[in-house]
Amino acid sequence: MGKIVDIKNISMNYHTLERETIAIKNLSFEVYKGEIVVIVGPSGCGKSTILSIISGLLTPSSGEVIVNGQPVNGTNKTIGYMFQKDHLFEWRNILNNVLIGLEIQNKLNEDTKASIEKLLEIYGLGEFKYHYPRQLSGGMRQRVALIRTLAIQPELLLLDEPFSALDYQTRLAVADDIGNILKKEEKTAIMVTHDIAEAISMADRIIVLSKRPAFVKSIHKIKLTLENERTPLSSREAPEFKDYFNTIWKELDVHVR
Repeated sequence: MGKIVDIKNISMNYHTLERETIAIKNLSFEVYKGEIVVIVGPSGCGKSTILSIISGLLTPSSGEVIVNGQPVNGTNKTIGYMFQKDHLFEWRNILNNVLIGLEIQNKLNEDTKASIEKLLEIYGLGEFKYHYPRQLSGGMRQRVALIRTLAIQPELLLLDEPFSALDYQTRLAVADDIGNILKKEEKTAIMVTHDIAEAISMADRIIVLSKRPAFVKSIHKIKLTLENERTPLSSREAPEFKDYFNTIWKELDVHVR
């Protein structure tokens, strides 16, 4: 299993006129091909900052990020980024929203369009491809946002709390959908969430960060005993689920004393 991401001792300092704030300090971890790695940590510890550094949107104060054997230096076409909000264009129908990345990269042709239409069909959106975003539920919009991200065939997906804007029931269903899509498409993903249960349900490994300045406090390889195939929803039924939850909750050190 090849290494896709190698983060080596990155630190991130923010400067204002009054002071310097150290957000991340000497943080290192690796991500391997086909893995879903989920990052959890106390609020404000820099989880989203880490994704921005990996994507090349931010440059760390020190350290190095290597993706697919190449140092990150600016944005990278092999990385797809899915944000908290779906950022769909309301004046474009679903198909044209999904095709926008291919348009920007000048890769839109009959073959790529056909493959995207097939993806929409496979994941239950084919009959909605000529609808507009306002006609879709929040969960369906997030599925569209993921397929738009997959359309450019990224080697690495970054997901920044992609379900946080959804109500609880929809959130469970969409997490299950998206977790299954990522596995079926054999994608490598790094996801940030503040929801421990969500992290355990989706992750192959969970990285627990300390409070700011953030460093890697622990890494948990998630192994669950299940009768049937593992999905994000079925993961919650595993006997080990509550043990992982309790351990990670204690490590986060966010509870009120």
